[in-house]
Amino acid sequence: MYEQISHSLLNDILNQIKPDIYEQDLRHFYTRLGANFYAIHSLFDRLYGNRPDFKEQSLRLVETMARQYIKRPDKLKDLDIEREDDYNWFLSQEWVGMALYSNGFANDLKGMKEHLSYFQELGVNLVHIMPIMKCPEGRSDGGYAISDFREIDDRIGTLEDLNELSSEMQQRDLLLVLDVVLNHTSDEHEWAQKARSGDPVYQDYFYTFESRNIPDMFEQSMLEVFPETAPGNFTWDEEMQRWVMTVFNNYQWDLNYSNPAVFIEMLDVILFWANQGADILRLDAVAFLWKKIGSTCQNEHEAHLILQLLKDCCQVTAPGVLFIAEAIVAPVEVTKYFGEDAVIAKECEIAYNATFMALMWDAVATKNAKLLNQGIKSLPVKLERATWLNYVRCHDDIGLGFDDKDIIKAGYDPNSHRRFLIDYLTGQFDDSHARGLPFGENAKTGDARISGSLASLVGLQYAMETGDIEATEDAVKIILLLHSMILAFGGIPLLYYGDEIGTLNDDAYLSDPNKMDDNRWVHRPHIDWEKTERRNTTGTVEYQIFSALKKMIAVRKEISVFSDFNNRELIEVDNENLFVISRFDPHKFSDRVLVVANFNSKPQSLNLEEVSSWGSYQNGELMDLYTRQSPEIFNNALIVPGFSFYWLYEM
Repeated sequence: MYEQISHSLLNDILNQIKPDIYEQDLRHFYTRLGANFYAIHSLFDRLYGNRPDFKEQSLRLVETMARQYIKRPDKLKDLDIEREDDYNWFLSQEWVGMALYSNGFANDLKGMKEHLSYFQELGVNLVHIMPIMKCPEGRSDGGYAISDFREIDDRIGTLEDLNELSSEMQQRDLLLVLDVVLNHTSDEHEWAQKARSGDPVYQDYFYTFESRNIPDMFEQSMLEVFPETAPGNFTWDEEMQRWVMTVFNNYQWDLNYSNPAVFIEMLDVILFWANQGADILRLDAVAFLWKKIGSTCQNEHEAHLILQLLKDCCQVTAPGVLFIAEAIVAPVEVTKYFGEDAVIAKECEIAYNATFMALMWDAVATKNAKLLNQGIKSLPVKLERATWLNYVRCHDDIGLGFDDKDIIKAGYDPNSHRRFLIDYLTGQFDDSHARGLPFGENAKTGDARISGSLASLVGLQYAMETGDIEATEDAVKIILLLHSMILAFGGIPLLYYGDEIGTLNDDAYLSDPNKMDDNRWVHRPHIDWEKTERRNTTGTVEYQIFSALKKMIAVRKEISVFSDFNNRELIEVDNENLFVISRFDPHKFSDRVLVVANFNSKPQSLNLEEVSSWGSYQNGELMDLYTRQSPEIFNNALIVPGFSFYWLYEM
């Protein structure tokens, strides 16, 4: 009966569609709409079915999808059909990404086009250009406070520049990833300005209240994202004479997704950028999309319904486009953003593996893999047709959001261990060479997150300042060790720009009044292309890191076991300094690679009997894929040098 209702509604909608739509060639659109409309109607009804304007909004929803399909370039429609046929294309081991700010990497989008060969030289074929949409110069939150969702910031370029860049990237088989900020707008956005002027239609686009009564009810259970710099979750707007919800910063107004007009507007934004050539869209702050009194207003069930609905609608108009969920939440929560109770991803095909990232930093600080091994055991299995985005560093801070139960099982006290990690990564601990900065310190709890570039966090800055050759060698080894992990773990590895040449902390932000209070800018560099040229000079740090990563990436792309079909097995071993996993071909189980990582500065041994289930062999039968050499074996024990890794296979 319910399916008949949805079909009846669809018939009504199609009968009302305007001539500028139905006169177009919509054959593929109608096929996909028919296949997906039952799910679309079901979700839209669950979210908005109790509203008197439900049918009117349903018509607007379909018209929005149709109009963006009409605008979609033919070459992208052809690509949609290719990817529908090869639906596992993104699970291949051949994809390797890099995230960057276009102005930091190459000044602007035109500069990006000029440097595309750099990615190809390294082996990167997926490029995430972080926010490029128009935002205020001062209060931009690093580009995540959007004042116009359909314009590019003129300091970065124009839509024409982007279209030229995306076209050139397509010709070079490079994927383009762009951000869409779903949760909020800048207070300078047109919608916010109209709300400020008293327009009730646009005040309903946000959470605005005349008194503190409802905000105070929300605050009883909501957490603070930036407790030091932006305490609380509401801001009084003097011009509007109302309180407005501002979860992140007081100039970022949270969108009200209980209003279907907001959902349809943001769907239109997503499809707009899909039509500009984006292969993948990173959906920012998805955990915050639904607000409910009495909850933390994070990870609510309705937020998942919104993402499912966005995905189903995108499947109709631009099915070749993937979603990344930017949800830095607990492991048990993050896998839900692939889609609950499903085999294929019904929400986002890709999610950040923040847990793996944080666990690796724990291993760097402790010089062992105890918590890393324990934490990976607690990482839920992802869906078959979804994948992780594995990274060492990103534009954001490092959070230490491990599960307390895992910390205890690893033999640590949760509070004191987190304090140790903060002290270690900020260089306050004895023998630490790290040069990180505490970010978002909470004076009430003592919690903090960490800012800093990869090179500075692993001691390369210290080594260069002191001329310590051994410390330099160790820092380079750790940089390569961490990248070997994201390349071998399973998923899409995402490098962060500058890490491939050992870029240090950049203190220039301290002279900018708009940035000086946010130390995350210390690891958002402007690339020094003279320094980058040193990647071609033998013996330099830049050469050591770049050439090693280039080789590592090339090896990964050749080995099918590094594709991502849940074909990873954690192998527990007695040596707590080692992290050991097996990667295998799901179609040919005998094809296996043993990944071994030593997070200690000293050589470690691995009793080969402990990995006997992986294979049976004797001295001389193993080969490291990276070095193309046989590893050292003594008394049936594999010898793993300090801060090193192996990708081993049986000859």
